[in-house]
Amino acid sequence: MTSLPDRPAAPTVLQPAPPIGIAADTQRARVGSPVGGLEVEATREAITAVRWVDDTADADAASGLLAEARQQLVAYFAGRLKVFDLPLAPAGSPFERDIWRLMCDIPYGQTMTYGEMADAVGGVARAVGTACGSNPIPLIIPCHRVLGAGNRMVGYSGRGSVETKRWLLVHEGKLLL
Repeated sequence: MTSLPDRPAAPTVLQPAPPIGIAADTQRARVGSPVGGLEVEATREAITAVRWVDDTADADAASGLLAEARQQLVAYFAGRLKVFDLPLAPAGSPFERDIWRLMCDIPYGQTMTYGEMADAVGGVARAVGTACGSNPIPLIIPCHRVLGAGNRMVGYSGRGSVETKRWLLVHEGKLLL
């Protein structure tokens, strides 16, 4: 298993996901962004999802954790926030959660390849790619910072696919296009 290069750890903490089949008390809030409308879903304790949406009509309805997530997303897109500090509870397999945890450690403006991530967790690049694609909390769990072999721009599960990924990396100063 390869260790990560010296990188400051992100304060984001992954918590256990709510049990499947038990109705979690979830709430949602929407926020506009340069990459499209976003909907953040959370329980009282943690963020559970971020999705692209067409309408951000209820963008001002957030309170508590959702209000904090909204403020942090706005600050990120304004270039004032480089590290999200939110409790996260993504639902996924132990392997997926290992990959998402590792993604949270990739600093703003830096990238890793699927192969480097696979080496770090003792897996294979294709499985890392699958885990990246199933990330339920994109942007906050920064799957846009993961590139293909040779630092190729490949795949992104968010709206706009690779063009959104490219925009996010340019925004973070990684790509100068």
